Amino acid sequence: MDALTEFLKEVGWQDRLLDLLTIVLILILAWLTRLALRKAMDRTEDRLVRRHEREGEPPSEVAKRVSTIMKLVRQAVSMVFWGIVFLIVLREVGVNIGPILAGAGILGLAVGFGAQNLVRDIISGLFMLLEDQVRVGDVAIINGTGGLVEEVNFRTLVLRDLGGVVHVFPNGSISSLSNMTHDWSAYIFEIGVAYKEDTDKVVEVMEEVGAGLREDEYFGNLILEDLEIFGVDKFDSSSVVIKARLKTKPVKQWEVGRQYLRRLKYAFDERDIEIPFPHQSLYFGEASRPIELKLVSGEERLAAASTD
Repeated sequence: MDALTEFLKEVGWQDRLLDLLTIVLILILAWLTRLALRKAMDRTEDRLVRRHEREGEPPSEVAKRVSTIMKLVRQAVSMVFWGIVFLIVLREVGVNIGPILAGAGILGLAVGFGAQNLVRDIISGLFMLLEDQVRVGDVAIINGTGGLVEEVNFRTLVLRDLGGVVHVFPNGSISSLSNMTHDWSAYIFEIGVAYKEDTDKVVEVMEEVGAGLREDEYFGNLILEDLEIFGVDKFDSSSVVIKARLKTKPVKQWEVGRQYLRRLKYAFDERDIEIPFPHQSLYFGEASRPIELKLVSGEERLAAASTD
């Protein structure tokens, strides 16, 4: 028993217990501080959303942009915060963190030289966020591949195409980015009608269908402006082409556009406006004799066959 007592005295169990309690207290304070930081960032996100909404931006666009930025801010704050907590705990257990910090600096410099692509990706991602080029939920074309933006990270951007395939692009390798749903979207379409049709009448029907779509309880909330008709755009091989545009809320252009074309087809059918199919006229020159055509019924063909 005396030997055990002497061993505990040599170990200094009272000091070890005090160190353990200190570490537990540090972890509890860190956890409470982390909760306070999380609530503060949530309140900051709500304030940013309300401020941009007061400035007249669409709520969906504000939510996408703020959510994308705050997600990365949370990641950065979490990494820095727990790194500091880890160093404090090491110091409490008697580890000299000075050499660790110096070694981390040297290691970071070495990694910086050896991982230039990684640094380039992170810097490109920061500029992408600061310039508000793309957000989570946008539909974009990146390096020729189109799809829905699912994640915007410090190093990569994740895109899912229409077939469900996930594409991961390092931010530094993105050479072209076309955002199809930034603030608002547009459905541009061309309508071909027969040459015999009155284009002014066709335009009136198109405007009438567009006005009816804006009065719809559901689709009217998705359309931002009246149908914009550019006019006769070109003369095709078998049709006169009229070009127009529907301006909608982000990502809603295809849904609205398909509904408009559906209603326009019914309107053209009711007014006997022809949407032509491709056809060709044969011309044999002025010196050739006209080709005589005659429609023969089935009974006449049978009679002619029996005569032969």
